[in-house]
Amino acid sequence: MATHVNMMDDCLISNLPPATLRSALRLLVSQGAVTQRPFIEHVRARFFENPPAFEAPERLFPGDDVVAPECLAYLAQTRCIFSCKLSQESLPYLEHFVKAIPQAKVRWTGYSDLEELLAKFNGDVVQAVQALKESRPEASPELLGSLKSLLASLDSCGEYCENGEPPIVFPFTRARRQVRDVVEYLFPNQAPTPSSGRLHRILIDLDEDARRAVQTFRLGPFNMPRLFNGLWQLSSASWGSGTAEAQEEALAQMVKYGLTAADMADHYGDAELIFGDFRNKLLPELQDTLYAATKWCVFSPLSEPVTTSFVLDAVLERCRRLGGGVELLQFHWQNYESKEYLDILVELIRISKSHPNLVTAVGLCNFDSEHTEEACEYLLAKTGAVSIISNQVQFSLVDARPLQKMVHVCDKYGLKLLTYGTFCGGFLSEKWLDQPAPEIYLESNGLTPSQRKYFDMIRTWGTWSEFLDLLNCLSKIAKKHSVSISNVAARWVLQQPAVGAVIVGTRLGVTGHIEDNLRVFGFELDEADISYINPVALGSSEKKMLAIFEKLGDCGNEYRKIH
Repeated sequence: MATHVNMMDDCLISNLPPATLRSALRLLVSQGAVTQRPFIEHVRARFFENPPAFEAPERLFPGDDVVAPECLAYLAQTRCIFSCKLSQESLPYLEHFVKAIPQAKVRWTGYSDLEELLAKFNGDVVQAVQALKESRPEASPELLGSLKSLLASLDSCGEYCENGEPPIVFPFTRARRQVRDVVEYLFPNQAPTPSSGRLHRILIDLDEDARRAVQTFRLGPFNMPRLFNGLWQLSSASWGSGTAEAQEEALAQMVKYGLTAADMADHYGDAELIFGDFRNKLLPELQDTLYAATKWCVFSPLSEPVTTSFVLDAVLERCRRLGGGVELLQFHWQNYESKEYLDILVELIRISKSHPNLVTAVGLCNFDSEHTEEACEYLLAKTGAVSIISNQVQFSLVDARPLQKMVHVCDKYGLKLLTYGTFCGGFLSEKWLDQPAPEIYLESNGLTPSQRKYFDMIRTWGTWSEFLDLLNCLSKIAKKHSVSISNVAARWVLQQPAVGAVIVGTRLGVTGHIEDNLRVFGFELDEADISYINPVALGSSEKKMLAIFEKLGDCGNEYRKIH
């Protein structure tokens, strides 16, 4: 229900710069469902009242290598449709855009603005279809028709590219794979026929010297590298969108240098499909050296009782997407008040023992200390062993909450921490030395969603001036060891109790920092380094760390507050 907006507020909304207005809206939406839900409902209502028009093909693509304003506006509208939870309604808009390419007979050249835009649209389709899957739609004939129609348009575009003179590289491999996958998931009896072509093998010239230098740790039955490749960025095209070919090349480079573990999740776009397809294209002896760490995340109440069959189906879905087994299945449960997660963990452990070809080991994701201990004790009582081996949590110089309680729980039960957010989205780097605080929605700043997220984290930790002091502190340590600030930030976390590995977010096929990241294995922080860093990062008498814990709660609590 709409209520009165006073004149001064109305004047403010009318006159604020767009970047400031976006920032203010982000703050309001972050307060939780009480503000987020009306925002989404308002946007959806506007779209139903006045649906965007389908732009003519010649206006979307007026010429080769041309990015038209009409094209940018059309894509912006389409992103808004699937982002406000109208993913099924977005399918005709996605299809129309794909069809417009052969209809307009448009062509593009490598590294052009138009090729980059098409790569981003490729990611848009992935995100829209993932949102559709997560909305748990009714498997209706209408939805099947929409998906098949979108798939047919992608196939026709592929033929157009292949038959061109000269041929053009098809830009929507990821989109087509994602649409095929969701059809198989929602309509298993209507699954598209898989390609009958020969499997393209990926051959990698391994750098044995670099691989030997990669530090490893024991995680269950595996010796895993202490840096994981994090694939969260594949959940949205907002980080940039690499082509399927560029993504395979990026993964090959990681494997070449010994970074053989990848962290992903059921809701990270097409991450499981990308990693699974890549792994299956390797020679069998190399496939066995890769580690898939994916997640099963339960954000909503269960629709059926916890049974072995129910849990096994969830495991099988991860295996289906990966095209093979899961080395580490990490389990996230949103609502601690509903205790079904304890029996799910029991079933997962039993499945890991009865079906090791499906899932080898089980861990947690974003569990706090209290409920990690509860899960361990429950498993001990029910199965005679803890059996879970890890917990994935946020851990960095500006968020050291795990040092409060979590590391002690991990030590007690033999768990390892897999940490994310260690680089604060790239803020812990030379780029931000002595720089002013960014306006997070100013287009010229080009900040990513993760940087907007971790900027909020920095502001929770302290002032921007204090953060610059931290960067200058880290810079001195980095110069001492001839490494980067990011290396020092990662090394600090790696040397904390219970930490097994740092998860390095990867803009797969867009940018890469493999060589710099590997330098983290070439040095250690000595006592003098730690004594210099800790008072700045944790505060005098660890007051900053304690304040973060008081503001946000224990590990993972910040995610439960927003649902």
